[in-house]
Amino acid sequence: MSTDSPISLWDSSSVEQERSDPFLVGQHFDVLIVGGGFTGLSTALHCAEKDLNVQVIEANQIGFGGSGRNCGLVNAALWLPPQDVREQLGSTYGPRFIELFGKGPEYVFSLIEKHQMRCEVTRTGTIHAAHSAKGFKDLQGRYNEWQRLGQAVDLIDRDRVSEMIGTRAFHGGLLDHRCGTINPMGYCRGLARAARNTGASISTGVTATKLQKEGKQWIVETDQGQVTADAVVLGTNAYTGDLWPNLKRAFTPIHYFQLATKPLGPEADYVLPKRQGLWDTGQIMFNIRRDSFDRLLVGSMGKLIGDVDSGLSHRWANRQIKRIFPDLGEMEYEQAWHGQIAMTPDHLPRVYELEKNLYTAIGYNGRGITTGTMFGQSMAELLTGMDPNDLPLPITKLSTVPSAPLLAPIFQTAFTANQLMKSL
Repeated sequence: MSTDSPISLWDSSSVEQERSDPFLVGQHFDVLIVGGGFTGLSTALHCAEKDLNVQVIEANQIGFGGSGRNCGLVNAALWLPPQDVREQLGSTYGPRFIELFGKGPEYVFSLIEKHQMRCEVTRTGTIHAAHSAKGFKDLQGRYNEWQRLGQAVDLIDRDRVSEMIGTRAFHGGLLDHRCGTINPMGYCRGLARAARNTGASISTGVTATKLQKEGKQWIVETDQGQVTADAVVLGTNAYTGDLWPNLKRAFTPIHYFQLATKPLGPEADYVLPKRQGLWDTGQIMFNIRRDSFDRLLVGSMGKLIGDVDSGLSHRWANRQIKRIFPDLGEMEYEQAWHGQIAMTPDHLPRVYELEKNLYTAIGYNGRGITTGTMFGQSMAELLTGMDPNDLPLPITKLSTVPSAPLLAPIFQTAFTANQLMKSL
């Protein structure tokens, strides 16, 4: 893919436009943010609302990393069941994290409404679909816990889920009324517009090359010159490079690919008629959604192999759509792409203070929209006096995943094998 090509369907279809501010070399900022995705832009918006002088630098374009390649499901909390989150985080942080991130979709939607972001919002929920009888049993455990917590989540049987999706391929599901879907690039650009209107400066095409502490301030070297800042936030997540030693080894990078059909006609109206986003309980996750222009999007873990018109991923997509919606016939595809996800061993994100006034939130495990947004808000509060003990997660020192260089290719081999097997 050339640098002039859209990085995803969302890049080419977003109504929100991208803008870049001039990068003023030699300036000093209260906060310098590296990365123009959900985390960086949410941090910029919330810092600007607190009257901090904020500069965002992005090496490519807004949303170039995982944010603009996301599948667009605005989900609550994590992949993990809430009881597992509570067990891993303990009695203080566990309930706090579950409560705060359970409200994540509502907060995202409130920002979209407040700043009138044009990003194809639906608020009809998301469906966690059971790919097997065992998957449905697992969903029952999640449902029981969400009910105990008083959350708007329904357990739906096979007949009802078939009506909601338009297929009997699934064994039931969880309908999470808190959730919805968006055009993720539209949301990214909307966050950038809101942050800029609130006073932040956002410059694209600027690469940070070195961070150095001098006294109480940070010197940030870039390919266009030097600036200084009181605090630095790294909002790079799965696209973290070599700017800070070993940070890219704090997670295992995996890929996630998507194919989008051309807009379908009225014969597809029975497919997800209320346009809920769907993800399944399979070990190698699968997703489906129908966007605002009646394109059908399907995706799974792994790299895009081939292109929009041919190759293994194209055959895989054809086979999945034919299996689930046999009446739709042959599909023509408009775009295909993949992005990276930062996976941690326990599937929980991290907040690191790498040095004094140098922070990053990282390891979103495929839940970037709500997680990036909420951590951006938390970063702004932390930089303006919040007690670190009040954060949704404890601040920890950087810890690496020694097996990451080995695990990434192993996972990719398994994902490729899955595409091959399911394309037959």
